[in-house]
Amino acid sequence: MTNRIKLFKRTWVLGVAILILHGCGTTKALVSVEKAAIIAKIDLINVADDKVNVVLDPAAFQTDTVTFFIPKTVPGTYSDDNYGKYIEQFKAVDYKGGELKVEKLDDNTWRITDAKSLDKLDYWVNDTYDTEMEEGEHVFSPAGTNILKGKNFMLNLHGFVGYFDGLEEAPYSLEISAPDGLEPVTSLVKGIQDVNKPETDVLVANRYFEVIDNPIMYSSPSTETFQVNDIAVTLSVYSPNGHFTAAGLKAGMEKMMRGQKAFLGDINSTKHYTIILYLSDMDGNDATGFGALEHHTSTVVVMPEQISKERLEEAIFDTVAHEFFHIVTPLTIHSNEIQFFDFNDPKMSMHLWMYEGTTEYFANLFQIQQGLITEEDFYQRLMEKVERSKTFDDRMSFTEMSKNILEEPYKDNYANVYEKGALINMALDIRLRELSYGERGVLWLMKELSKKYGDSKPFEDDKLIDEIVAMSFPEIREFFTTHVIGNTPIDYDSYWKKVGLRTTEQEQSTGYFFDGEIPYIDVDPSNDNAIFVREGIQLNSFFNSLGAQGGDIIKSVDGKITNLVNIRLLIGQSIDWDPDKEIELVVKRGEEEITLSGKVGVPTLKVVKLVPMEGASEQQKKLREAWLKG
Repeated sequence: MTNRIKLFKRTWVLGVAILILHGCGTTKALVSVEKAAIIAKIDLINVADDKVNVVLDPAAFQTDTVTFFIPKTVPGTYSDDNYGKYIEQFKAVDYKGGELKVEKLDDNTWRITDAKSLDKLDYWVNDTYDTEMEEGEHVFSPAGTNILKGKNFMLNLHGFVGYFDGLEEAPYSLEISAPDGLEPVTSLVKGIQDVNKPETDVLVANRYFEVIDNPIMYSSPSTETFQVNDIAVTLSVYSPNGHFTAAGLKAGMEKMMRGQKAFLGDINSTKHYTIILYLSDMDGNDATGFGALEHHTSTVVVMPEQISKERLEEAIFDTVAHEFFHIVTPLTIHSNEIQFFDFNDPKMSMHLWMYEGTTEYFANLFQIQQGLITEEDFYQRLMEKVERSKTFDDRMSFTEMSKNILEEPYKDNYANVYEKGALINMALDIRLRELSYGERGVLWLMKELSKKYGDSKPFEDDKLIDEIVAMSFPEIREFFTTHVIGNTPIDYDSYWKKVGLRTTEQEQSTGYFFDGEIPYIDVDPSNDNAIFVREGIQLNSFFNSLGAQGGDIIKSVDGKITNLVNIRLLIGQSIDWDPDKEIELVVKRGEEEITLSGKVGVPTLKVVKLVPMEGASEQQKKLREAWLKG
């Protein structure tokens, strides 16, 4: 998440009108670990039962046993996904074609004995998209895999290619056989093509991390490339029903990324960037986890195809904006824990406030600084983050949460990295601007950190805050000690005041089931399309007066059982409801069924808005200008 388990920029189901070279043979020369090449062959032509065959051909081993892994966790997801669960018919083959003894230690680990005789591994891979409609936890779609014979292959390679213990730094060659008409889009470097195998694409990686850091999508080509200063950007779109093309989305994407590059200035860690957009048709076994996952030079975005161009552009622009800013952190500025990531026993960093929080903050700040949104839009986004952050534990230490993010109760608070994490950066930005008389902010801080460190020079996790204090102001230590390491909530009003802003409560009209395009209800595809009241948002007067709560499953309305058809009809009819109309909802709350009844009334929502203070001083106004305009 990214991951933006990433920031789940969800699009609503209920939207009504919108809504590398190697030699062959039976012997191998002994090669040192440093020079050993591992050849991974992936067959996308001979798909069987919606599975693809993978053959891993390593250099000869000099040990009696060797352990092979498929990742349990990958960078950016902050979750245990156990990709080894999707590996089947695993075999270790010797030089004579016979099978070696294999012991499966857990979902993701295989131990091969008589390893000196190991010629290759041979196994089949099932995809994750097919499982998303099943009960239980699922792999987040942008980190997942898709096998759709002859049409689309989403190769997040951690789901297909594993690594041998001790050979994580060995170079890899990927030989991918693909059907005619399907072309690969990836940031991986092309290897030397075998002219006798025109159907096989050869791609190379210096080490295993590069393999999983560079997803590949095969599909019928819908690709556009444009230049943003010195960065070549490739946009590839898979739209199963042809509703969208890369050409149709290019202009908006180019405008947004030009704004991002102008905002970043001389921060630059890549000469090329690939955006892979997969659009799900939501029909049967397809992706349902909408959002994106960042990589050093690419991002995978998954969105629904049944959406207007306006809403799709809004969703992917916000999402890609966040993912692209990850080239700053953690892709350039990161700790040892990320530089030497252990895919099967990960040690997490304590700095999600920066990896995700700074990134999300920049994704919004650049838009106001580059004139893509108004001040009012920016203020509204901040206030929405304040409201959403209240649904999490506001007294939980952010560094403690980050260090333990794979465990409960910290895991349940992960999404707050995009809410309070961004707000931490907002407050830090204002405080830095205040102490420097408007000259320095968080962007300045990230530039200084990127000069000192970089993509191949990590920092020590427990020394970062000391570094920040040393390069900025002594007063900044108190901020981190109190609000990031400590558990004291941030008094946002005090920061608004520094820049001449205040909050005011206003009441505004809404629809009964929607506030503009934002729904109060949604559909759970994994639970017989159950209609439920959304959690983590402020409900309007209609739902509050009835006593509805987030998470309630709506079983019936006025005696009529709810389903997708009925609820859509009901939403349409609600436009003409009289405020005195009586209504009865039967909801399931936990294991109990509850009847809620009352008049529908006139739906309103109390909102807190951020507005300029009357009589703000020139100092406050200047600080606000420096904050908003850079």
